Amino acid sequence: MRLSLCMIVRDEEATLRRCLDSVRGVVDEMIVVDTGSRDRTIAIAKDCKASVYPFTWCNDFAAARNESLKYAQGDWILVLDADEVLVPESVPALQQAMQLDDAIAIALLREEVGTHHPDSQLSRVFRRHPAIAFTRPYHELIDDSVTRLLQQEPHWRVVALPDIAIRHTGYQTALIDQRHKVERARTIMERYHTAHPDDAYICSKLGALYIDLGDRVRGLALLQKGLETAAEAAVLYELHYHLGSFYGQQQQLDQAAWHYEAAIAQPLHPRLQLGAYNNWGNVLKDQGDLEKAKALYETTIAIDPTGAVGYYNLGLTLKAMGQLQEAIVQYQRAIQLQPSYAAAHQNLGVALLKVGNVVASLEAFQQAIALYEQQQAPEAAHLRDALKQMGLLGSL
Repeated sequence: MRLSLCMIVRDEEATLRRCLDSVRGVVDEMIVVDTGSRDRTIAIAKDCKASVYPFTWCNDFAAARNESLKYAQGDWILVLDADEVLVPESVPALQQAMQLDDAIAIALLREEVGTHHPDSQLSRVFRRHPAIAFTRPYHELIDDSVTRLLQQEPHWRVVALPDIAIRHTGYQTALIDQRHKVERARTIMERYHTAHPDDAYICSKLGALYIDLGDRVRGLALLQKGLETAAEAAVLYELHYHLGSFYGQQQQLDQAAWHYEAAIAQPLHPRLQLGAYNNWGNVLKDQGDLEKAKALYETTIAIDPTGAVGYYNLGLTLKAMGQLQEAIVQYQRAIQLQPSYAAAHQNLGVALLKVGNVVASLEAFQQAIALYEQQQAPEAAHLRDALKQMGLLGSL
């Protein structure tokens, strides 16, 4: 089974080589469609033996993706972005799934590296089939075309791999790049929503974006509208998750909890529900239901033992329950998994101070301040002021 990598890129010199190196020896050809790079992206792609094709950008990611599919010669297609890598451990399972006679597409789990964003599941490997194409100009995906194909040819099925197959670092880009991406996303999605007002998927994506930008009225209206037409579990999960986040921000905790519980009720891979589990735990903790919050955080740890945020949240809950030694253990586990977790260092310092271990407490506070300063976060100054008021600043 020949496998073709199909990518679209623009000004990706910082990450492209790492992405292409991750598939070397796995794919049989690398197709790179460039939408107007002005840096060394094209040179790097050619140096990695990729075939590079130009494409005039038209504010439509699906159109660019479909252009890349035209050049593929493999039996199967793998789609990656330049800020993603294929996890080597996933390759045997991926190759085995490609041998299944009735598999039309393979859904892969993607990890958001270095952030607290939940994992996602994406159909990134699929047969080169004339009926499969990307739709939607932003947050483009093949799912709509695959659904239509399954209705016409029901002998096919979509296979899902159970473990992380893609690692994504895109959320770590510079703030100015993020702002540019947000404005581009809003423009493209607004245009699409005007033509497809009942599309629940776009209601979820655009509604959440509006709320992030501070337009709560339009954002809430779109999310609620999406619930009226959504049928797929993944879209329903996202809508309930975003509504839970909205009501949590508004301190309407009962409504937030209801939506998080509805999100978790969707029949999805548990890793995809980690965000709702953690956020529901936060709501319960704020409501004073510490035992149930503790149980939810323990569930997140059972689902993903490598997730630092689960241990951190469990630590906060144990501290609120007065179980300081147990809280210290959880903070330390979070830090082992994510050494740059400034809030975990800070709360470790608080717990250590409460149990009388002043020396270790000051070390934890010092590490937290250093990390906050590296991240240019205002918490560095706030923590310094708090320690000064306690008479501990001189010790640092």
